[in-house]
Amino acid sequence: MAEAGIEAPQLGGAARPGLCTDCGVSRIGNGKACGKACQFIQPDYPAIERRVHGRTADAARGDDVFFGVTARMLRARLDPPAPGAQWTGLTTALAAELLRSGAVDAVLATAPDPEDRWKPLPVLVTKPEAMAQCRGMRMGFGPLLALLEPARAAGHRRIAVVGIPCQIYALRALEAELGFEAITVIGTPCSDNTTTENFHKFLGLLDEKPDTVSYLEFRADYRVELRFDDGRKPRFIPFLQLPISDLPPDFFPMTCKTCVDYTNRLADITVGYMGGDGDQWLIVRNARGAEVLDRLGSRLRIKPLTDKGKRGGAVRGFMANTERAAGGLPLRRMPDWLRPVVSFLQPRTGPRGLEFARARVEMKAIETVLHLRRAFPARVKNMVPGHVWQVAARYGLVPRDDEQRDCEPPAK
Repeated sequence: MAEAGIEAPQLGGAARPGLCTDCGVSRIGNGKACGKACQFIQPDYPAIERRVHGRTADAARGDDVFFGVTARMLRARLDPPAPGAQWTGLTTALAAELLRSGAVDAVLATAPDPEDRWKPLPVLVTKPEAMAQCRGMRMGFGPLLALLEPARAAGHRRIAVVGIPCQIYALRALEAELGFEAITVIGTPCSDNTTTENFHKFLGLLDEKPDTVSYLEFRADYRVELRFDDGRKPRFIPFLQLPISDLPPDFFPMTCKTCVDYTNRLADITVGYMGGDGDQWLIVRNARGAEVLDRLGSRLRIKPLTDKGKRGGAVRGFMANTERAAGGLPLRRMPDWLRPVVSFLQPRTGPRGLEFARARVEMKAIETVLHLRRAFPARVKNMVPGHVWQVAARYGLVPRDDEQRDCEPPAK
């Protein structure tokens, strides 16, 4: 990829063995920075939150415990929507405005690989119009932070980074020693990642012509939307009719099963969908994030946040299945005759808006604890931060005597 304003530098190095999402730090210099930067070793969210946001997440502030430090939450969309965007194009629009205004010299982002539209390709973007090439979803690990060295070598001093939580934790942990004048972070919430190869197999289970699928999105109405480039109309598949139980046990890597930050708590602004109830969901976390959002001006359309339904039953059902999966047992399958009934009821009676987002965060916290206890019990004490225990406690998951960090108060 060698077009105006976007570059994909050749990357060396390799991912680390074990729990590693190949954020790119292991490819920088001698790779020793991993010991400090990796969220899978001993993450310290409170210290970085104080430095980045000016305070730590406060359980007394409502949804802080679920979503991290929150200055403002919005349900929004870009008007007009950007063509080819996964939702309406807010993420790439924010980055483009930073470039257009001169607030940053370059953006570290992810584009599709020229040979596989689903494979992530880390790119360095210097022209606002080139951000359009970064629209849409990728599936797989992309060593985005390996671009920090090329960005610095090119003389860029003020950069923006568009990344997922495990990338952003590493960036923040190393930020002070990277040598940039300023770093602006536009974060996206994580999703359960897998390899690009596994994702192609998943598409093959969803559609008889997987190579024609051009768009896949997990929607807040409990359906997956598929679009095609062969002229077919979009398909909408209820979550309960997805072939999840047909996937191999290692389809989702252990790194994603043990994620401790689903909402990108260390970004200046998080752009996702979970709390958007059909629109996009923005979490402005600090003054820098507010300044970034203000650049969109009248192009931003805002609606009231929604908060509907009850999440408890859904989360407890997820917990029961996760306990089976973590113990090596097959997932319980819902009877085929019941699936259409529940698929009809879910979007009408299930959690929506912020309650849907809280449910997903609780599910990830439960999944993290259960899978770590099973696969890496010695890591639980150092790897699971306090905010995960706080969320999981509602479902009876609290740290055992040998799992409580010395530096954090007991979870309540």
